[in-house]
Amino acid sequence: MKKIVHNEMMTGPDFLDSLDDGREIYIYGERVRNVAKHPAFRNSAYSLSRLYDALHAPSTLDLMTDIDPDGYRTHRYFMPSRSSDDLLRARDAIAQWARLSYGFMGRTPDYKAGFTATLRSNPDLYEPFHHNALSWYQKSARKVLFLNHVLVNPPVGRAHSAAQMRDIYLHVEKETDEGMIVRGVKMVATSAALSNATFVAQNSATHYQAGAEEDFALCFILPMNAPNLKVMCRRSYEAASMSPFDHPLSSRFDENDSALIFDGVLVPWENVLIYRDIERARSFYRASGFLNRYPLQSGTRLAVKLDFICGLLAKVLASNGSSEFRGVRTRLAEIVALRNILWALTENLCQSPEVRKDGSVVPRLEAAATVRYFGTQIMSQLKPVFNTILGGAPIMQVASWLDMANPQIRPLIDDYYQGNHQSASERMKLIKLLWDALGSEFAGRHELYENNYAGNNEQVRLDMLRHCESAGVMDQCTSLVDQCLDDYDESGWKVPGWQFNPLQSETR
Repeated sequence: MKKIVHNEMMTGPDFLDSLDDGREIYIYGERVRNVAKHPAFRNSAYSLSRLYDALHAPSTLDLMTDIDPDGYRTHRYFMPSRSSDDLLRARDAIAQWARLSYGFMGRTPDYKAGFTATLRSNPDLYEPFHHNALSWYQKSARKVLFLNHVLVNPPVGRAHSAAQMRDIYLHVEKETDEGMIVRGVKMVATSAALSNATFVAQNSATHYQAGAEEDFALCFILPMNAPNLKVMCRRSYEAASMSPFDHPLSSRFDENDSALIFDGVLVPWENVLIYRDIERARSFYRASGFLNRYPLQSGTRLAVKLDFICGLLAKVLASNGSSEFRGVRTRLAEIVALRNILWALTENLCQSPEVRKDGSVVPRLEAAATVRYFGTQIMSQLKPVFNTILGGAPIMQVASWLDMANPQIRPLIDDYYQGNHQSASERMKLIKLLWDALGSEFAGRHELYENNYAGNNEQVRLDMLRHCESAGVMDQCTSLVDQCLDDYDESGWKVPGWQFNPLQSETR
């Protein structure tokens, strides 16, 4: 008997319609009534809608989707993987989505799928709210819901205990029959204005005092239109964009980052995963498999971004006429090497995975932690190369497309702004793209974002070291040193076969 396949995945229009739900979005002193139509968000919303259309397009349907254990078609990364091949296919689906924004939209719906898929693998981790975990997996996978997340307390009062910051940090204020009332603020909610729900938890490095700070140890999922949930947005790079010619990336791929203010928000009990449990609020990251899974999405997206940057640098060098210089080629090679490393790391994540107790698989934690670490290093290694070999080329650009449209100065632009075997129009188009990718305010946000994507600088490194220690990697390393030390002592070689050199023999 043929198995019935259900398809409830949102289409592009479905996704855009889902954003018109009464949510409280604030930017430039006003409340936004419909983010999908507002100048600060509409192009980014449309860019995201294209991801959903790709789930249904005949050319990408099989690449991007599969049937989950409940018989529902979903994005491959929204369901648990059962084998190394499943992880590789999920990686390819992630890459397909990332190419639609050239790697410049990082927190797309497949990012948080790194967590929601684990809700089906081990719902018992959230006892007594295990039914909620399974329910949210089903909601997320069937619709391919877009979740943002907020984990970090605002950067104020860091020297104080959480209890002393109760008037600011998110906490449970009281219980009701319907759910818990929470109050406080959380950050950084990337794309909160454009997502369907928010995942709220504590940063894995957060330490709360048992017996005093349980009110802060919470984990829940909440629709973005929850009453009294306010989304406070930063400046919109999309709204500031003059034209596609001037800002080809920031005009359509701006993931507006927000602070979420919970101004006495009711969180229904069916949305709660962890309640006033300090140990579980800290340990679920590793226990759930989220730390294993999310670097596959983040690493793959960054690898696609590096594909774009390698190609962009190569084209600008050709336009400058310096692409064959030996020193210039060596610096281009450095960027290509970074690109190759990232793609190799994403493939490594899919090989020899860890098996969970339900039989599903996730990338090995030490491999995932390495991707997490390496991703934070990319921009610091990449930017100096561009700054060194391009010189003032990115600066020699017209102010905007309006200069190109001015008949009085266009002939001068055509003469003096041309590239190597390239018209001024082609040259300016390329340089504007370069600037938006690496020099604009949008690019500055991306540099900061990549550096802090995985958490604070020290924690990323300490987590990787701890994961390698617990996995036996460091024992393997030190045992190799011990083996070498056992080969000899002060009297000479302990293993037969090696000889003293003549000088040593004479001395002895």
